[in-house]
This record gives sequence, structure tokens and C-alpha cells, in this order.
Amino acid sequence: MRRTKIVATLGPATSTQESIDAIVEAGVNVVRLNFSHGSPEEHKARAEMVRIASKNANRSVAILGDLQGPKIRIDRFKDGKIELKTGDKFILNAALDPNAGDQHQVGLTYKRLPKDVNVDDELWLDDGRLVLKVTCIDGEKIHTIALNSWELSDNKGINRRGGGLSADALTEKDIADIQTAADIGVDFLAVSFPRNGDDLRLARKLMEEAGGKAAIVAKVERAESIIQPVLDDLIKASDVIMVARGDLGVEIGDANLPEVQKMLIKRSRELDRAVITATQMMESMITNNIPTRAEVFDVANAVMDGTDAVMLSGETATGHNPALVIEAMGNICIEAEHTTAVSKSSHRVGECFERTDEAIAMASMYLANQMDIKAVASLTESGATARWMSRISSGKPIYALTTHKSTCRRVSIYRGVYPIYVDEPLTSPKAANRIVIEQMLDRGQVKDGDLVIVTKGDLVGIDGGSNMLKIIKVGDHLHEPQTKPNETD
Repeated sequence: MRRTKIVATLGPATSTQESIDAIVEAGVNVVRLNFSHGSPEEHKARAEMVRIASKNANRSVAILGDLQGPKIRIDRFKDGKIELKTGDKFILNAALDPNAGDQHQVGLTYKRLPKDVNVDDELWLDDGRLVLKVTCIDGEKIHTIALNSWELSDNKGINRRGGGLSADALTEKDIADIQTAADIGVDFLAVSFPRNGDDLRLARKLMEEAGGKAAIVAKVERAESIIQPVLDDLIKASDVIMVARGDLGVEIGDANLPEVQKMLIKRSRELDRAVITATQMMESMITNNIPTRAEVFDVANAVMDGTDAVMLSGETATGHNPALVIEAMGNICIEAEHTTAVSKSSHRVGECFERTDEAIAMASMYLANQMDIKAVASLTESGATARWMSRISSGKPIYALTTHKSTCRRVSIYRGVYPIYVDEPLTSPKAANRIVIEQMLDRGQVKDGDLVIVTKGDLVGIDGGSNMLKIIKVGDHLHEPQTKPNETD
């Protein structure tokens, strides 16, 4: 069973029921709605198709809504594009008409850019394909010189090398898209270019006011967001961290990305948050049927670093065979998970735990790694216990049993956690033991004689109430004494 989860972006290549059925069958765990493209109606239609596919396949598939954020772009050219040569002078003009760009200047969508930059700054356009060096700032005009040759076309993005742009993380469009995300009922909401934890706390507040209950994903894209104490504030204010290597790589330099990726994954796991690693993981498979060797190593290294999920963007949004990409990525993950480094852990050994349910989760995984335990089962309301369990590297499967379908979708992103929806009331701890084992037997996940760890709470149905850990031998669960009327467990 694959422990690492796969996030796939929906787009023109995955906009029919047939194509979405195919990626669900191929094993996708979370689908991403990219609010940078498409209309609210298109996103709602795709979300509905995901739910149909998920129901038909009897699998929990979560939906992630990804906000566009303050994407700083140039405006448009009269002729659609220009050709700049090394050494050419070029002006970024915040006061220029949006459609009046020419060989000498172009307008800006972000009017404050002249106040954010300094002489000798490097501005990277079109994901770093064109580098402009700032030579002078004259009111609304940024005078630059091209450091390389490139064809520049309409609406390309701008990053400042080293970060530091002051644009707010949530734009008016983002606020409108949060309402759309709430109406859809997304399980995760990704915030682009957050500066600090306050941006994430605001997004959570706006989501709640819109009537949604989505977990918050912090996309780490700014150079200043990876510096302490900002990073810890960012992680603690979110539920999931996304290592968004595209814009982050432009701001800090691609050569620095491997070390930063490992650091972000490690720190997020230390603070008990899930992690998605994203951007160009299987880029060549937009058109090819097999990945490059470099892409195989990239995905495998992210798995061995401890990422919860790996993400596909254009590969499934516009690629020629999205389901094939998911299958290929899944196979790489499974092979990488066989290494000893990802099946053993000393995570938080020697630390004190503040919560009982947290301590139960940690103890369960330590036992599972030291005994011949076949599986760990957590009866959970919110999925928190399963999340804590998944922070400890282990080859043992973790089953999250819950009576809430929303929790099933939430835990779908956690590494090594497999949701099981229970459609009958868990009336008592002993009844719950029997239901847990029967559910796992029905799915062929355990057999007679296997040892299983079960965690639950004295008071079934209470969020955060896990306070019991029991090792059960499959088969013995049938002989547990029945609860008599008016008698508690």
C-alpha cells in the first residue's frame, strides 16, 4: 500500500466525468482546484464530478482550493510579445496603459512595485527566464537592463530575487474565491504568498465567515517566509505546509531549494503539520509516457525526506494522460517507501506531551515499531490522533475510523493514514473494538492472529477525547464480554 499521498491539479485535461473517474481509479488522494484559472462555475462542476467519482469508487478524495494570491505581473504588449537582447534597456512603467507595452516599456498590474524595489535589484520575469537589473527608479518608472535574451509576452509574472515585495497575501479576487471555496465545501484552502501567520489566520477567519470549514494550507513562496521566527509562525498558523518550489526557487535561487525543502519538511513534521511537495515533479509527462530519471529521483527524495504528499500541476491539468502520470508517481513513492530511513523514527522521543490524546498517539506508534503489530486503528472525530500518529515514520498502516465523511477526506492527506467511514454508531468502547476489527477484516487488511493497536476515548463521539490504547489479537475480539443493559464499559 502506498503511504505517500498524491495531489493532482484539475484543468482542461481533467474536466470530464470520464477523466476524473480515471484519476480516482489511478489512486489520487486530493484534487486541486486552481483558482488562478477557470470560473467559479467550472470549479463547482469539477468538484461535483470528483464527489461522484469518489462515491462510485468507494474512496475518500479530498478537494483543495488554491487561491491565486498577489501574482505580480507585467501588463500586455500591443503586439502580444517582444524580443529582448542582453544589454537592452527596458522600463517597467506602473503608469502605462495596460495594453500599450512595446519594445521599450510595459505596464504593471502591481502599482506599488516602484516603491518596493531598489537600484541593483534583480527582477526575474516569466519564472526566471528573463532577468532584469534595476538601474534607476524615476517616479512610476523602473529603469532596467536585460541580463539575458528572451522573448517576453503578455501577463508574465515578476519576482524580486531575495523577496521583500509588500503585496498583501489576500487580494479582492482571493476573498471572492474564498466564498466560492466555501460554497463548494473544499476540505483544504491554500493561501498563496503568505507573509506570516497573520495572513493565514485571516484566511481561516474569512473561510469560517463564509460558512466553510476547510483546513488551511500555507504555500511557502516568499524568501522572507523561510526565516525564523516567521517560519514557525507560518507553520503553527496552518494545518498543512506546501513547499511551492516555483516562486520560492525564483526568490531564493534554485540551487538553494534542496536544502530548504528538506528543512521545511523536517520542521513541519516537528510541529505536527502535514507537508505537500509541489512544482514540476513529473513535468516531462505532460507530453511523455515515462518520467525522466531526474524526476524519479526528485519524487523519491521528497518521499525519503518525509513529505506527506507530492503534487502534480500541469501534468494532470493539461497533460495528455493524467491517470498514467498518477500511476507512475505512485510506483516511485512505493519503491522509495521501502527504505529503512522512512520506516523508523525517534520523533519526539524524550519530549513531554501536553495532551492525553497526543500521548496516546505517540505511544501507539512507538509500540507499533517495536512489536509485531500489523496495523494501528484510531477511532477519531477530527482526525487529530491519526495526524499525530503519521508524524512518526513507520511501515505500519494507520487506519482512521470515523463516523464523519469530512474527517475521512481530511486525513486523506496524512502520510500512511487510510480513512474508513463507519456508518453505524460507536455506542461503547467494547462495541467499537469489534467494529474496528470487523471493518478491517472485511477489507482484507488483517487476518486471524494478527495483532492490532486500537486507540479510542472513554466517551465515544467527543473531539480530542482519545485516552485508551489496547492491543487486540484478531479473533479474540469476538470473545470480548458484551456490555449489559445500563452498564458502562
